[in-house]
Amino acid sequence: MKIKALVFLISISFMANAFAVTNETNNSPTMIKTDSLLRHVVLFKFKEGTTKSQIKEVEDAFSALPSKIEQIKGYEWGLNNSPEGLDKGFTHAFFLTFESEEDRAIYLPHPDHKAFGAVLTPHLDDVLVIDYWTNQ
Repeated sequence: MKIKALVFLISISFMANAFAVTNETNNSPTMIKTDSLLRHVVLFKFKEGTTKSQIKEVEDAFSALPSKIEQIKGYEWGLNNSPEGLDKGFTHAFFLTFESEEDRAIYLPHPDHKAFGAVLTPHLDDVLVIDYWTNQ
């Protein structure tokens, strides 16, 4: 009976360790997984009255960033076409990929990113940014 209790306790201990997540793992500022990428999703809502040419200038300026900032490993963008009506006025989605949080940390204050902000800001009504590590 004592052996069964001991085996039971050891089994629970192994299971608890298998599912344990430490703060060190979750809060690591350099979290890099070989099968994971850091995604940076940016949504724009433009001010009422922003012209098509002004929006095109913003699109072109954002699209030029991957050729200016080597830390951007992937880039795509598009216009909202959801039929659900839940966009809250956001029309543009930009999707950047980084290999590490260090790469993103270089991108955010980069002079070319800041220059893009100067093009965008006069026309921007709202922005939403979400970053996440991919799960596969």
